[in-house]
Amino acid sequence: MKRFTATVLSSALLLGAAAAQAALPDEATLYKNPQCGCCDEYARHLEEQGVDVTIVDDVELSEIKQQAGVPYGLGSCHTIEIGDYWIEGHVPMEAVTKLFEEQPDIDGIGLAGMPIGTPGMPGPQSEPYNVYAFSDQQDEPFMTLAP
Repeated sequence: MKRFTATVLSSALLLGAAAAQAALPDEATLYKNPQCGCCDEYARHLEEQGVDVTIVDDVELSEIKQQAGVPYGLGSCHTIEIGDYWIEGHVPMEAVTKLFEEQPDIDGIGLAGMPIGTPGMPGPQSEPYNVYAFSDQQDEPFMTLAP
């Protein structure tokens, strides 16, 4: 009986993980500066999650950020269009997954700057990541990820 219970629990966990993974869209477009290598690393991180990423590095980023609705002063080095949302910067996958699981009525989520320890930025996390939600250049808290 213990083996059966363990098998059922393991199967449920695997199905749950697959469902969370399935919540991410299959494709994304990452807009960046051509010289920024950390953006390429973030694209690789998304690809490891099963997302096919197109990189565009010959576009005016400020125009993309304005189109996305990113609030002034909360930008980062890249902007991603994925599904019906925008992701600004090195947002950890925990927040991206939450976005697609909950599907709130917002333009997207972001993480200002280039915090160490986020996908594409090597090193350990030393402070909380304050991920914000945004719509029409207005922001509000989305989630905080503690070190």
